[in-house]
Amino acid sequence: MKNTFLKTAFLSFLSLALTSCSSDKESDNEVIVDPPTQDDPLTTQNVSNYMADANASKETIALFYNLKRLGKTKIAIGQQDAFNNFYQDAGGDSDIKKNTGFDPAILGSDFMFITDKNNNNQSNNWFYQQEQKIISDTKAAYIKGMINTFSWHLREPYNEDTFYTDEMTTDQKSKAFKSILPGGANHEWYKKKLDKLASVFLNLKGSKGELIPVIFRPFHEFDGSWFWWGANFCTPEEYKTAYKFTVEYLRDTKGVHNILYAFSPDRTYSTSTDYLSRYPGDKYVDVLGMDNYGDFDNQGSTGAVKANTKLKIISDLAKTKVKIAALTETGYRVTSSNTPINDWFSTYLYNALTSNSIEISYMMFWTNDNNGYYVPNSSVSNAADFKNFASKPKSALVNSLPKMYELPK
Repeated sequence: MKNTFLKTAFLSFLSLALTSCSSDKESDNEVIVDPPTQDDPLTTQNVSNYMADANASKETIALFYNLKRLGKTKIAIGQQDAFNNFYQDAGGDSDIKKNTGFDPAILGSDFMFITDKNNNNQSNNWFYQQEQKIISDTKAAYIKGMINTFSWHLREPYNEDTFYTDEMTTDQKSKAFKSILPGGANHEWYKKKLDKLASVFLNLKGSKGELIPVIFRPFHEFDGSWFWWGANFCTPEEYKTAYKFTVEYLRDTKGVHNILYAFSPDRTYSTSTDYLSRYPGDKYVDVLGMDNYGDFDNQGSTGAVKANTKLKIISDLAKTKVKIAALTETGYRVTSSNTPINDWFSTYLYNALTSNSIEISYMMFWTNDNNGYYVPNSSVSNAADFKNFASKPKSALVNSLPKMYELPK
C-alpha cells in the first residue's frame, strides 16, 4: 500500500541525477514447449484467443504465451524503478544486479510524471525529462530481454495535485471517479490523459521498428480506499465501466496493440468471488495480479501462508481462464528503524510464491530510495538472504529468462 513511502519517493525522485543503465549478456536459454493439457489449452496457434487484444503485435502475443508458460517452472523477479532508484542513492547498476550480478527480469515504471499537468513536452521541463528517461529505461530493459510493466498513479481530475484520498475534499472523493466515466464532467480530460499514454505506447520501438510490449496496470489496489479510484468511491459496475473504457479506447480507438492488461487489487479478498467482484471480464484482462505488503509485514510463516492462499486463488483462476498470474507488487521495506526479518526472502516470500503447486509467472518489489530498500544491494545485512532467494530453482532474473518476445518454433 506504500502510501507514506510513495509520497517520500516522489520528493526523493525530484533530486535524482540521470544515470545510465548497464547491460547484461543476452540469455541463450530457449523456451521449453509443453504440449497443451486439459487445464491449459494454450498453444502457439491460439494465443490471441485468450488475450484482451486479438490484434496484438506478434511480440506481445509471444510475451503472453511465454509468461503463461514460464509460470510452470519459474517466477520472473522484478523491481519498480530498478534503473534509477537505489538504496542510499548509490547509482550505477540496479541494486538487484549489485547483489546478484544480474539485472531483474521485470522493470516497473509509472505514468505518473508522464501525464502530470506540469509536463509541457519541452526539453528543459523536469517532468518531460523524466518521461524521456522512463522511455529510455523501457527500451534498455527490452534490449536486455527484460519485461516492462507500467502502473499509473493518476492524479485526481480537479486540481491534479494528488492521487491520495486523504489529501482530497469529501466532495472530490465522492465525485472524482464517476466524473471520468463516459458522459461525466471530466471524461474528455481522462481521454486526453489516455491520448498521452497511447502516444508513449506507440513510440516505444525496438531496433527493428517493432513495438515494445508493456504490461499495463490501471486503477490498481482498487479494493482499498487510499486512491480516488478505490472501492469506497465507485460501485463495482462503475469500476468495470472505467476499466473497459480504458482498454477499448487504447485498443480500438487509438490502435495500440502492444499492451497486456493487468487486473490488480490489493490483498483484501478471501475467495475467488471476492477477487472477481470488480473484474471487467476475460476480454479485457491478460494478467490476474495482486499487490500484497501487509501479509508480509512481521508476520513470518503465518503471513506467508496467508499470501500463498490468496495467490492460489489467482493461480487457480488463471489456469481456468488461461491468463497470467502475478504478484504485481510486494516487499518489506527496511529502514534505519525497520530492521530486516531473518530469511524473509529465501523462506517466507519464496514459500508464499511456490507452495501448493501454484503457478505465478512474475513478482515485483517496490522501489528503493535513499532512506530504505525493498531489495538489498550487496552491502547490507540481508544481502545473502536475497541472493539465496534469487538463486532458488523457481526464481528467475534476466539471465534465466527465455526469449520472451519470440514464440517457440
